[in-house]
Amino acid sequence: QVQLVESGGGLVQAGGSLRLSCAASGLTFSSKNMGWFRQVPGKEREFSAGISWIAKNIYYADSVKGRFTISRDHAKNTVYLQMNNLKPEDTAVYYCAASGSSFGAYSREISKYDYWGQGTQVTVSS
Repeated sequence: QVQLVESGGGLVQAGGSLRLSCAASGLTFSSKNMGWFRQVPGKEREFSAGISWIAKNIYYADSVKGRFTISRDHAKNTVYLQMNNLKPEDTAVYYCAASGSSFGAYSREISKYDYWGQGTQVTVSS
């Protein structure tokens, strides 16, 4: 079955960095658009960063643009999120997601993602 396993979350001070990883299995990784989403208690899950299956198209939410970098390694079936200059408002559970369609146009809509990881907690202290 499809598995997305996130790692790399933790506690960091404001201004610090973390690198999240998401290892995918059970799907054709190279054909899937991938995204990182985040959620805080009481709020809806929101898009943070995304990368198309061909890795040429990359997207960021305005709140993380210039600080976060998404990348993917098809040889390792892994997508990464490098997070720099972290702020307390970045505190959330971060989820990796894979699109349901293959070789499709990129979308930020949560409904377009059929496969989700379990999430990893990122906490940024002030």
